Amino acid sequence: MLLIKIFSEPWHFLFQISKKDFEGFKNLFHRFLQVKGPSVKWDKIHKPPEDLIHPYDKIKAQALPDSVAASLNKLVVVKLNGGLGTSMGCKGPKSVISVRNENTFLDLTVHQIEHLNKTFNVDVPLVLMNSFNTDEDTKKILQKYTHHRVHIHTFNQSRYPRINKESLLPVAKDLGMHGDHADAWYPPGHGDIYASFYNSGLLDQLIAAGKEYIFVSNIDNLGATVDLFILNHLMTQPKDKRCEFIMEVTDKTRADVKGGTLIQYDDKLRLLEIAQVPKAHVDEFKSVTKFKIFNTNNLWISLAAIKRLHEQNTMDMEIIVNPKTLDGGLNVIQLETAVGAAIKAFDNALGVNVPRSRFLPVKTSSDLLLVMSNLYSLDAGSLTMSKKREFPSTPHVKLGSSFTKVHDFLMRFESIPDMLELDHLTVSGDVTFGKNVSLKGTVIIIANHGDRIDIPAGAVLENKIVSGNLRILDH
Repeated sequence: MLLIKIFSEPWHFLFQISKKDFEGFKNLFHRFLQVKGPSVKWDKIHKPPEDLIHPYDKIKAQALPDSVAASLNKLVVVKLNGGLGTSMGCKGPKSVISVRNENTFLDLTVHQIEHLNKTFNVDVPLVLMNSFNTDEDTKKILQKYTHHRVHIHTFNQSRYPRINKESLLPVAKDLGMHGDHADAWYPPGHGDIYASFYNSGLLDQLIAAGKEYIFVSNIDNLGATVDLFILNHLMTQPKDKRCEFIMEVTDKTRADVKGGTLIQYDDKLRLLEIAQVPKAHVDEFKSVTKFKIFNTNNLWISLAAIKRLHEQNTMDMEIIVNPKTLDGGLNVIQLETAVGAAIKAFDNALGVNVPRSRFLPVKTSSDLLLVMSNLYSLDAGSLTMSKKREFPSTPHVKLGSSFTKVHDFLMRFESIPDMLELDHLTVSGDVTFGKNVSLKGTVIIIANHGDRIDIPAGAVLENKIVSGNLRILDH
């Protein structure tokens, strides 16, 4: 009765949205009403068998065949491009933030794929999954790549209404997305890729063009480049055990305790997210010793399998209930799914334990400092750790709230410091850096409220704690 009531009068305007969007939302909402308690039983969780998590070193040890170009011609690169840059103080799609030598996330992606296409004389297309937030701006920017050797396609995620947490009714009163209605709608997470890709017609178009696999990743993960060894591993699986899904995982550190992990559950590989964990077991989930790997969200997926599973309606992904508070104080929920959660529906799915270098997300200005520094060198759109760094691990960097917005961050550095020998950096308060500063070992800089610290040009800080008030005045 509840479902009938909810989908009566207050929801009538939803029929004006794309019929497929409405059907998708209705199904998700119906499943949300049916869910009772955690979606996993803790005692049924097992560590994945070793033969289902392949070490990258063993995969890389296999020599690449002469036919690598043939494999590349069956590949499509898909970037998840639905996010805005608001958390870093930027307007518009996050993919157009400059991250290295004035290259944006999108620039680097295009350069990478163009380099592949030229080097191997192949046609690997780029597909962007946009949201209603990023589509218009992204399409304008794509015009600059007209003469690049990359075919670029786009499709849009669904648009779903946010739900009032108390009444379970939609916040939106009409289809408008501006003014008072700007917060009424949301894109329902990257798990929506399967339905939206299918509904766009692009999936069938790519299959007809002879494409077999997509490599999916977040556009802000600068480590997520096409890996020829993983592609070859995928293409050389036995015909009767053709792998339909590879999830790249990497070793968990204490910075990754909330990341989803792969488990064995009901004889299937399954992605376990922290939102699914019963409260009594959250600390156990965060343990680096029990759950040693986490999902990078770099995924290799069969196009034919996506088509089959979508048409059979067997892509059962757990619902993520994401609570939000709108600007006016209204508590809402948005129902989302994660792309990796579908792994259990695919045949012969595998995990590949990749080096940490394939997980280089830029979510904050602290991450931005790392990728702009001399820790990395840029080659054909790909960032690689400098050979001059003695340790392959990335320094732990934590910049305070004065650095959150990209504009403020850039104003505080006359030039990006030398960080080749840095292990740990914490900066808090009103701090600026002069030119050619060098940071080594553990450096902590704290300007208390009302104080300011200017690190002078040419300064070398090695295992230093700097606090108090230090002003460098121009004369």
